[in-house]
Amino acid sequence: MARSRRRSGRNQKTPDAGGATDDEAQTQHTQEGEDDREEDDDKCPACKDGEATGEQVAADKEKWVRCDACKTWYHWRCVGQGGDLDAVDKWFCRGCLDADPARVITMKPPARKSARKKTQRDYAGLNAGQEADPSRFLRMMEGKVIKKDPFRRMRGSEVGVEWLESDESAMREPVVIENEEGLGMKMPPASFTVDDVVEALGEDHPVEVIDVATQSNSPNWTLGKWLEYWHTEPSKRDKIRNVISLEISGSELANQVLPPRIVRELDWVEKFWPNTKKGRGHNYPKVQLYCLMGVGGAWTDWHIDFAGSSVYYHILNGAKVFYFIRPTPANLAAYERWSGTEVQNHSWLGDMCDEVFKVELKTGNTMIIPTGWIHAVYTPVDTLVFGGNFLHSYNVPTQLRVREIELATHVPKKFRFPYFVKLCWYAAEKYLRDLKAKEEFSPRVMESIEALADFLVAEARTMERGTDTAKRQAKEEVPGDRIKDAPALARELRWRVRHAAGYTSDDDSRSIRRAKGAANGESASNGVGNKRKRIAMESSEESMELFRNFKRPAWDRVEERPTEKESKVVKARRPDTKSQSWVQEWVSGSGDAEVEDGEEARVERKRDVIVKVRKTAKGLERQRVERVLEEWVWNGGSSTSPPLSSKTEAQPQDVAMASSEDRQSSSAAKVEPSDQDAVMQDAAPASAGATNGPGVNGSAPAPVAVESSG
Repeated sequence: MARSRRRSGRNQKTPDAGGATDDEAQTQHTQEGEDDREEDDDKCPACKDGEATGEQVAADKEKWVRCDACKTWYHWRCVGQGGDLDAVDKWFCRGCLDADPARVITMKPPARKSARKKTQRDYAGLNAGQEADPSRFLRMMEGKVIKKDPFRRMRGSEVGVEWLESDESAMREPVVIENEEGLGMKMPPASFTVDDVVEALGEDHPVEVIDVATQSNSPNWTLGKWLEYWHTEPSKRDKIRNVISLEISGSELANQVLPPRIVRELDWVEKFWPNTKKGRGHNYPKVQLYCLMGVGGAWTDWHIDFAGSSVYYHILNGAKVFYFIRPTPANLAAYERWSGTEVQNHSWLGDMCDEVFKVELKTGNTMIIPTGWIHAVYTPVDTLVFGGNFLHSYNVPTQLRVREIELATHVPKKFRFPYFVKLCWYAAEKYLRDLKAKEEFSPRVMESIEALADFLVAEARTMERGTDTAKRQAKEEVPGDRIKDAPALARELRWRVRHAAGYTSDDDSRSIRRAKGAANGESASNGVGNKRKRIAMESSEESMELFRNFKRPAWDRVEERPTEKESKVVKARRPDTKSQSWVQEWVSGSGDAEVEDGEEARVERKRDVIVKVRKTAKGLERQRVERVLEEWVWNGGSSTSPPLSSKTEAQPQDVAMASSEDRQSSSAAKVEPSDQDAVMQDAAPASAGATNGPGVNGSAPAPVAVESSG
């Protein structure tokens, strides 16, 4: 390959006008000799005397080329004939070419240029290199099926915690409050404008501005520059722009805005983040107060608010049009495939989901958007909005699912919920204290606490088994002011929430969650159905584990008292075993009532009592178990009750229920067959080929054995 190089041109030395000393003359003579040699070095075999001009000799840099055969260097200006040296692959001097006609000067192949249109991608997924037309989003949804929203319109006074506790559908779908009265919300007056926003925050206040056409940030904007743009005639605006992330916490403007009462009551930041670590000078999630300013024609593409947080949204003046998609597992999966990929640039997300709803808001309207709802927003006219985000305890599983999507689609940290994991630890610490204090929670909140505990146990495992970097990051998220042993807290919270929910084992809690997931459209692992193991009723209390590796504390003393026996004759109606009504009568106790016109029956009664006592953290626990067995035998007559089947014969069983009360009881059912007597059972079918005992002809009494709690 031809080698090229650049050489610096020779510097011309000129003596001072005032002459030189002898030493200077000697030095000058030496330098002139060196210059002559350098001049010889600057010549190549192809140079001609008197050919180089002063400009060429004094050039700062000179291109040279080496013959690939004789290795001699030449000026490219002498041999190149005006060609491009960088394009030469193999080069030979004239002498070498004449010596061997097989030698040929070759050129490098041209650089490959792709005809494919290249675009840079940013977080929003678009760049100015793509179609810079803000109206393309509206054209994209032309002809699409968009349904009128079925969402509830509510009065402000109806939106509260009571609504959440009494309505299972609360905070599962967006709600619109047409009049803010009763919401417990404070907003600036309707006459408030963008000019007032700038005056309150200052013209030099930085603001993130979105270029609607590319859905990307425009750098170096201040509120003063934004105000100038806002007041520009729409036809003279260079681009359609939007402001959706101006957080105003701690400012003078924040004093004029107060979120709705329900938001303040549910917001995790308000409830769990320590008050001493909020406000100026502290780092905490500042997401409660946003000012949004959009000009007519602005569009915010499909998104889910960070960490699946819920949103309150108040139109101070102007109008907005929302497009919603439900956060079903299938729709969330479609959103994950669509978000941050090339598909996002040219496809309508609604085509990948089941249905899209449209909601129109106008001045004075307020909307609450629940966890995880996928939405896009169109601004028909210049609009000023105040709103905010909040996490809550009524749908933590979906909040965590959205966070997984953010991590999977590589959403930059600056666009995710700030201090999310640390806030989860604060919430867990508070809920653990509440569960220890025997606080009661609704099933929705209990399900959320369990999901939170599972998430934090996973964080604990990262601290214990992850890489060094992962361990360090996970530990940095733990608030050391409240939590000293994070793994222990996470596991205790999970244990207590499952215990409070009434699970009898770890396997129960997992199977229930898998069943809920299947009901929501999530497939079971390996496509295999889940079966719960039966717990044998005859297992004793001491041998039954509530959770894996958990054993009940032993009783300090167990006392079994002597059996009490009693025999008496009473008058009672013989049960009509031809129908099934006698079963319920005897279970409820009405069948053994004494009546004057009844038949005489002998009742043999046995009573066993067991008392157990043990110390607890708060005092003591006493359990009293009574077992009563009654056998009823009528004299004379016949019994038409079906005989026992060998396959359905019941065995005596005890079920003990413990509490802190002084007296407790357990109920059990027992049927004892007799070789001589016909026995009545709880709707037990007769075995094929079975026959009645001797009592059919009245030669023997018909007994009934009944066991009940005393």
